[in-house]
Amino acid sequence: MPWKKLPEAKRQLVLFGTSERVAVNWATTNSQGTFNTKFDGVVPWLERTMKESDSDWRRDKLGQYFSSTQCADCGGKRIKSTSTAVHIGERSLPEVCALTIGEASAFFAALKLGPSAAKVASGVLKEVQARLRFLINVGLDYLTLDRSGPTLSGGEAQRIRLASQIGSELTGVLYVLDEPSIGLHQRDNTRLIETLKHLRDIGNTVLVVEHDEDTIRAGDHVVDFGPGAGELGGTVVYSGPVAGVIDAKGSITGDYLSGRRSIPVPAKRRIGNGKMVAVQGARANNLKDLTIEIPLGTLTCITGVSGAGKSSFLNHILYPALNNHFNDGVEEVGDHDRISGLQHLDKVIAIDQQPIGRTPRSNPATYTKLWDHIRNIFAETRESKLYGYTPSRFSFNVKGGRCEACEGDGVKKVEMHFLADVYVPCEVCHGKRFNEQTLRVAYKHKTIADVLGFSVREAIQHFAVHVPVVRVMQTMVDVGLDYIRLGQPATTLSGGEAQRIKLSRELAKRDTGNTLYILDEPSTGLHFEDVRKLLDVLARLVEAGNTVVVIEHNLDIIKTADWIIDLGPEGGHRGGQLIATGTPEQVAKVKGSYTGQFLKGMLGR
Repeated sequence: MPWKKLPEAKRQLVLFGTSERVAVNWATTNSQGTFNTKFDGVVPWLERTMKESDSDWRRDKLGQYFSSTQCADCGGKRIKSTSTAVHIGERSLPEVCALTIGEASAFFAALKLGPSAAKVASGVLKEVQARLRFLINVGLDYLTLDRSGPTLSGGEAQRIRLASQIGSELTGVLYVLDEPSIGLHQRDNTRLIETLKHLRDIGNTVLVVEHDEDTIRAGDHVVDFGPGAGELGGTVVYSGPVAGVIDAKGSITGDYLSGRRSIPVPAKRRIGNGKMVAVQGARANNLKDLTIEIPLGTLTCITGVSGAGKSSFLNHILYPALNNHFNDGVEEVGDHDRISGLQHLDKVIAIDQQPIGRTPRSNPATYTKLWDHIRNIFAETRESKLYGYTPSRFSFNVKGGRCEACEGDGVKKVEMHFLADVYVPCEVCHGKRFNEQTLRVAYKHKTIADVLGFSVREAIQHFAVHVPVVRVMQTMVDVGLDYIRLGQPATTLSGGEAQRIKLSRELAKRDTGNTLYILDEPSTGLHFEDVRKLLDVLARLVEAGNTVVVIEHNLDIIKTADWIIDLGPEGGHRGGQLIATGTPEQVAKVKGSYTGQFLKGMLGR
């Protein structure tokens, strides 16, 4: 019986079960009867399974049936009513925590205390104001103090940790930061650089992995690795004062800093196909009832300072709404009135920087479906036919051809107890993943295990006559991943590499030309040269008739966009407004746009 026709009593029985045996009537086409049973109910089963399961995949799957609601007792304040009764400056603790960092700084600066209270609180106030100031200096003034950790971006979390280190005022420390400029608008970059210089000036050493041009130029010493990536890299091309890298022979970084190489501004902007997708009444998080139009058949950049509302629009409204529409998703969609223009699209694809797999078993070859073609090639060899091997024989996920000692992983996990688990090569197959019988088969004198160790560049040469294989691998070359190995574990790939592998898989598909691609800061972790290759790939997608929408702070990508949607003017509650829309040239003329101010200089290059 359909759920909507079930009486309410029966619905409650299904949802919450029964604590004792009850009589249940049943009937089929040929028979009917009654039996006594005790039924747990769907809700108790879900709660018990979520609590007891140690499988992340299972918990993620069941998570779609759960939602968070505000506590009825404290109203979301987290502390008892007796505690909230204590006020300082007419504000309770929850009220202070609900302030943004900028507002909290102003509140404590203006706080008036009596003589005795001021004496008691002087040391604490000094510490509070200093820590708030550090958070403001790294561009986080828009975050509220009670913002939950899981909702922070990677860049925001890193800058909070940085601010906590500054507050400790330690000296003689080596600080190592991996791309602190991630998620940071150019307007806030200067404050971050000054913060890093402050750490240096008080007697510390700051080591930064960075691709941002302003940060590189602000350094005292630069170590440039290269000249290429993967097996073509690993060499120190230059080490010394920043000014010297500009003239360093063989330094691609130096070429871009000097202007010998550059990402040119397009001579002509694409105008699209005349159709558009429009989101009306966007109100998720800090968005102020916006109507935003995205021209189809273009590369559109959504810009703005950190916290301006970019992710709220793209990741909380547009993508989940389109995913639910085209892919029967069940994602929660942020508040908005309606979305029009969906009839002009046939699918939506989000290409993020999440890993392509959570275990060493996943790799670029399996993710891109390249491995299926390679297994077929090995199955067609003379030796395979002689032994009666099928393509499944060359899968490390299936019994038969794989090494059973490690179940095709090539490594074994050693639990260290209190330390991180360690992976060691399998003592039977020595990391080859296949058994001896399978390794008797060779294609051009190379076994299936040898192929897993190939770089994409080597694999293209080895399988040059096989068009389907070359087609997939050429897309990996196009996105700048010719150096990665086919069998490289997914857990060792960076976020930028994972995103480009996902891009290559989409490029290898035969698309309809009516797809909307969504990317959130695709330039993260990319060198100038990698950004140039990425732009070539995005241009190919657009020229095939598709639409690409990216959230981006990288000015090289923004200046090449066909259309810009600039949100702001600030972050948090002072953001969420539509500041400017148009081509980069048009946005550069808008006085109230921080993005436009920085674009002016880039468009002249």
